[in-house]
Amino acid sequence: MRTRAIKRRHFDSPPSDQLLDDLPPLLRRVYLQRGIYSTQELNRQLAGMLSPGTLKGLPESLALLHAAMLSEKKIMVIGDFDADGATSTVLAMLGLGAMGAKNIDYLVPDRFQFGYGLSPGIVEVAAQQGAELIITVDNGISSIEGVAAAKKAGIQVLVTDHHLPGDSLPVADAILNPNQNGCEFPSKNLAGVGVVFYLLVALRAHLRSLSWFEERGLPEPNLADYLDLVALGTVADVVPLDRNNRTLVFQGLQRIRAGKCRPGILALLSLANREPSRIVASDLGFAVGPRLNAAGRLESMSLGIECLLASDADVSMKLAEELDTLNRERRVIEGGMKEEAIKALESLQLGSGAQLPWGLALFHAGWHQGVIGIVASRIKDLHHRPVVAFAPAEDKTYSKGDALGGDDELKGSARSISGFHIRDALEAVSSKHPGLILKFGGHAMAAGLSILAKDFDTFADAFDQQVRKLLNEADLKAELLSDGDLQPRDISLENAELLRNQGPWGQGFPEPLFDGQFEVLQQRIVGEKHLKLVLSHPASNSIFDAIAFNVDLQQWPNKEKYAQLAYRLDVNEYRGQRSVQLMVQFITPLVSLK
Repeated sequence: MRTRAIKRRHFDSPPSDQLLDDLPPLLRRVYLQRGIYSTQELNRQLAGMLSPGTLKGLPESLALLHAAMLSEKKIMVIGDFDADGATSTVLAMLGLGAMGAKNIDYLVPDRFQFGYGLSPGIVEVAAQQGAELIITVDNGISSIEGVAAAKKAGIQVLVTDHHLPGDSLPVADAILNPNQNGCEFPSKNLAGVGVVFYLLVALRAHLRSLSWFEERGLPEPNLADYLDLVALGTVADVVPLDRNNRTLVFQGLQRIRAGKCRPGILALLSLANREPSRIVASDLGFAVGPRLNAAGRLESMSLGIECLLASDADVSMKLAEELDTLNRERRVIEGGMKEEAIKALESLQLGSGAQLPWGLALFHAGWHQGVIGIVASRIKDLHHRPVVAFAPAEDKTYSKGDALGGDDELKGSARSISGFHIRDALEAVSSKHPGLILKFGGHAMAAGLSILAKDFDTFADAFDQQVRKLLNEADLKAELLSDGDLQPRDISLENAELLRNQGPWGQGFPEPLFDGQFEVLQQRIVGEKHLKLVLSHPASNSIFDAIAFNVDLQQWPNKEKYAQLAYRLDVNEYRGQRSVQLMVQFITPLVSLK
């Protein structure tokens, strides 16, 4: 666990008429430190959800869908190969089907054959299958060539996406993306599945106004029934949980807890040993999302989509087991790639005074392009700087002498740190070095790109220079933002339950983190690399259990008597007994209490 500085959050005193006086003191403190000054901002009911009316391109989108459904055109949903893309695809299939679309199917590009988005190649496949209207979900805003190919083939295109647009937009029949220029929708943080949900909400109202359901004897679908998919895709895509997204995720979690969700989600939760009635947002991000993503990383996301589409519990469990197996395989591949990356970084440190580049670009000929995003994220966390990891675009064998030679294409996956907009950085590099980046797309914290293998060194230098231009040395020092210390009486099962049931916590609305100094009474390694602790708070005789995952085994167990911790309150359940447990995010030994 790399050393980090702990910085305590602070907040300005809110106006007296907006105080959260009715909340428990700890919860009030946590909310104030996140800029929440009134209970109105904590409203998580669907009635408080933003209206779709200000979404640019909505009228054109609704007219396009209504006409296609009226004439029973073949609608082809083109998805993406991650959890957001999978849930978006399933939501579009189920929602449109429930509204009476009779001729609808989906395609998800094989990343190894077609790459990302609506490419000309996937358009050709869609055309062969008789597509008359293509709906992209979680992609399409950068698919200039693909949309052009579809139009040339006589296929209409509706782009639904949430990624940032480039200088040019595809010439689609309609574009629904809250991040396109001129869109007045207040929240720019919708995931792809959120955009599809809003499209369905507006479509249902539009069809209702045309007496569509009444004339066809169709029941109006309750779109809230699909919020389990919206919650999963939103959390897994790590978009900021602003008020609107918190509402969508909270409502989805409520349905999952009640068992009213897709059998595939229940199956994935079961394989991850999560109790549906007690799940929180992080369970979707760390337990369900990775298993779903494994299909798109190693094989085809069609497996994940079919798991979520399945209405039979036995079928969904069988598919979920295949996803679980792929996820275990992904972990093995990822572990090897991470070790290779660390070795590559060590080779850059040629002397005691040498420093890593500020912007890291890494490549290995044996890396799997489906896992480079995770590797980039792991290295970013380890060294706290923007990282781009590259792999061969196709299965090619590189000899040691020509590993970076030739015109073979490399696929890159970029991950960033707070304060550095990775997509904008790639655009700046591309503008300064025309032709260096073949294509790119993404958002503030993550992006994808392609370059030629022979241009790797040029890109690595240009990327490092761009990072140095926009950041300073202080930005490369990781900080953990703490909500402060807790008195022994506050470290309780009651408060652990209280915080667990609030939120939902996630990107942009972080789960409460506290810090403090403790006496270490017991410590031992469990599960090969996790540190189990028994701690005493110096202000009392209270004893607390704690666990720190993936510790530095060269540092722990430690002979020092004291430790400084940054930790979260959690509920530990063992043999029917429930107790408070400290989930340690950071730990450093202390010779004495300070």
